[in-house]
Amino acid sequence: MHCRLSLFKACVFLFAATTAAMGVAQAADSKLDSVLQRGKLIVGTGSTNAPWHFQGADGKLQGFDIDIARMVAKGLFNDPEKVEFVVQSSDARIPNLMTDKVDMSCQFITVTASRAQQVAFTLPYYREGVGLLLPANSKYKEIDDLKAAGDGVSVAVLQNVYAEELVHQALPKAKVDQYDSVDLMYQAVNSGRADAAATDQSSVKYLMVQNPGRYRSPAYAWSPQTYACAVKRGDQDWLNFVNTTLHEAMTGVEFPTYAASFKQWFGVDLPSPAIGFPVEFK
Repeated sequence: MHCRLSLFKACVFLFAATTAAMGVAQAADSKLDSVLQRGKLIVGTGSTNAPWHFQGADGKLQGFDIDIARMVAKGLFNDPEKVEFVVQSSDARIPNLMTDKVDMSCQFITVTASRAQQVAFTLPYYREGVGLLLPANSKYKEIDDLKAAGDGVSVAVLQNVYAEELVHQALPKAKVDQYDSVDLMYQAVNSGRADAAATDQSSVKYLMVQNPGRYRSPAYAWSPQTYACAVKRGDQDWLNFVNTTLHEAMTGVEFPTYAASFKQWFGVDLPSPAIGFPVEFK
């Protein structure tokens, strides 16, 4: 009996030791540890889409996505400059994660259930939608004015198979003029050929920041979608770290940095997070 008990205890000890060793090995294999050991963060992003990620006059990348990546780098190394950017096309955002070419992709990625089967999404850092860009002197002020004008309103939109349907979700009777480039779409508004342009609300806000007094936009926006960064699936430690960094940028100690970036690119003053009961549970 004593021998059997001793054998049982030995097996239990061996199982516990093996489990602990596996846990240590799994922790050591986390992307978080490898990034810290490397001494820099590698982020996949774009270079041609203001205000998200684009090259400034000095040739360096800038934009809201770039600022978000630097916030993560600061969380890792207390230095927002310890980040290397890999410029990638939109269709490389997921493959580059899956092949470990980048640690995370931060490139205005729209969250979808289909994509969530391939990558792990972080906390969302922006809610996009479609907005309307009008000349500052437009006779139309808000969405109800545009609706009331019916087919007397002409809206410029970037050409795609859903363009007309998208505009008609907000303005059912408006005339829809499709253009094959964003520049032509804005030129239509500037020249008076179109009463408004329908485009990403972030682009509307950015254009208003870059051209004070030239444009205005109704408060109404539609067709919401969520932007988040993405990481490779299967590494909860790394996902937890990035989520913690983003959460505290939007609600905690790094909020001034996030708010300053939001103001710079979108011209919006964010309200300071309420103190007291956590906002997440309201």
